[in-house]
Amino acid sequence: MATTKDNLKEAFAGESQANQKYRAFAKKAEKDGFVNIAKLFRTTAEAELIHAEGHLKALDMIASTAENLQAAIDGETYEFTKMYPPMVDLAVADGHKAKTMFKFAVEAEEIHAKIYTKALEAVKKGVDLDVSEFYLCPVCGYIELGAAPEKCPICGAKQAMFGQIA
Repeated sequence: MATTKDNLKEAFAGESQANQKYRAFAKKAEKDGFVNIAKLFRTTAEAELIHAEGHLKALDMIASTAENLQAAIDGETYEFTKMYPPMVDLAVADGHKAKTMFKFAVEAEEIHAKIYTKALEAVKKGVDLDVSEFYLCPVCGYIELGAAPEKCPICGAKQAMFGQIA
């Protein structure tokens, strides 16, 4: 029989997936010319985020910044060392188009873990990161600190494609 903690974990996962799914649906609706439907999807995505964050809080999974950074490092490390490699292998063996994003994810998640490690080192010294500009590749998820590279070292996307998240 499920416990409340089990239910919270399931609800968090479901709401998180709904948030991401509705954000993707919004992009598609906007590309198709349905601006108001895109707004509806984005608004609902934010509602799902409210639910997900509430479940995460109820699970007591939001801790100090140092503990949160360590959890992020652990999660990213798991993804690039254990989760994605067999997924890449299977997608390659299957000839499935998922192999491209799986490969991108392996490399990007390793970078994310390194950046989080740098952030954790700063927090342990009682200071913030010494960089305030973060550039995101919209193709593969690579993150560069300080300035966007001329081209993405993972997927080759051009510098002009990189964006910043507020």
